[in-house]
Amino acid sequence: MISRRNFLSSAALLSAGLLVAPSAFAYNKRYIGLQLYTMREAMAKDPAGTLAQLAKIGYNSVEGATYTGSQKFYGMTPQAFAALLKQNGFIMPSAHYMLGEAQMNGAPTMGTILHEWDRAVDDAAAAGVKYMVCAYLLDSERGNLEHYKYVAEQLNKAGERCKKAGIQLCYHNHDFEFAAQDGKLPYELLLNTTDKNLVKMEMDLYWVTKAGQDPLALFKQHPGRFPLWHVKDMDRTPQKAFTEVGNGSIDFKKIFAHANEAGLQYFFVEQDQTPGSPFDSVTKSISYIKKNLV
Repeated sequence: MISRRNFLSSAALLSAGLLVAPSAFAYNKRYIGLQLYTMREAMAKDPAGTLAQLAKIGYNSVEGATYTGSQKFYGMTPQAFAALLKQNGFIMPSAHYMLGEAQMNGAPTMGTILHEWDRAVDDAAAAGVKYMVCAYLLDSERGNLEHYKYVAEQLNKAGERCKKAGIQLCYHNHDFEFAAQDGKLPYELLLNTTDKNLVKMEMDLYWVTKAGQDPLALFKQHPGRFPLWHVKDMDRTPQKAFTEVGNGSIDFKKIFAHANEAGLQYFFVEQDQTPGSPFDSVTKSISYIKKNLV
């Protein structure tokens, strides 16, 4: 597993246009991760019991989903949650955060990129987080291309603060970033306007595919820029709904063959909605992954 310092050094080599051996970006196949948004209801009720059950299923890496300035990680301090993870054999290399431009009930949301980011970064470092990810832009936080430039500026500033703590900032896509405006894609604007060393990308393979984009083309255009992936499948119905990994239409074997080019370090299974118990769905997903991808 590559350390934070080594990762940033590798990124610097890329920015200098130097050749980097593929092994420099080889991800550790030991870790099979899960985005805890998939388990949001179970985690809200019983985080300790949920993590214990996920460990029995076979996951050993998670990505946090609910940090806020007041509630920390699932209502626990960073140190307490880190201890709970360790007790169950987990690492948490990554966690999700909001931009925080939109207000909730007339007040800013704390622990976001725009509000109390210093505290969020300090808490992430205390929990052992290596990647802080801007998870989602609310409708009011998107706007036109000029507003996306503003978002890019804020990401650069947040990424600089993360760098001081030895943490890498990332941006997680959905499909709305691929809706063209004046012939340009907001996602490409974010890629090209943010500093490629300060802001990496967490590619959600489902949303990229649903938007009609090719993950491999993006890897080729921006090598080493995608250290995190969401491994999420799309069913074969006209609705193109979420489904268990291996149960849909996305060719994960083909995509994983380009992991080094992408710069992959960690991946996380995610299924926003499940037909029954999320525990059943994530069990099916990890079974496919162990047999076919790692």
